[in-house]
Amino acid sequence: MFRGVVQLNLDSKGRLAVPSRYRDALQVRCAGRLVITADFDKCLLIYPLPDWEPIQQKLMALSSLNPRIRDLQRRLIGYAEDIDMDAAGRLLISLALREFATLGKNVVLVGQGNKFELWDKEKWEQALERGSGFGDGDLPPELEGFSL
Repeated sequence: MFRGVVQLNLDSKGRLAVPSRYRDALQVRCAGRLVITADFDKCLLIYPLPDWEPIQQKLMALSSLNPRIRDLQRRLIGYAEDIDMDAAGRLLISLALREFATLGKNVVLVGQGNKFELWDKEKWEQALERGSGFGDGDLPPELEGFSL
């Protein structure tokens, strides 16, 4: 559904103008109702509400007695905020989430199928440099036999 990389700007109020190529799909999929949350990579994840709800249910069904699961729940559920796309196709990113991801004015919206990642532009460029590929023996088992 969502793919591609788009460079955007946050306005002085922390609003992000959703690119027009995604607006119609978001209206159809979720009537502009989204959930935004924090990711461990210091970016933000933006989900259409219907895609987020089963993720939240699965997370909450996990045992919070495990400290790693509890950390995951705190991060993903604790930072999750419901947001609505306004009539101009903008999303208001809260100050707490902007500070978490240290978003500057220049941001990058990255389509990831059923969700978006929102990165500070400089951090996105650093992430691309770090993730330049797999070395010998670094291929995850899930990718064995995968071909492009």
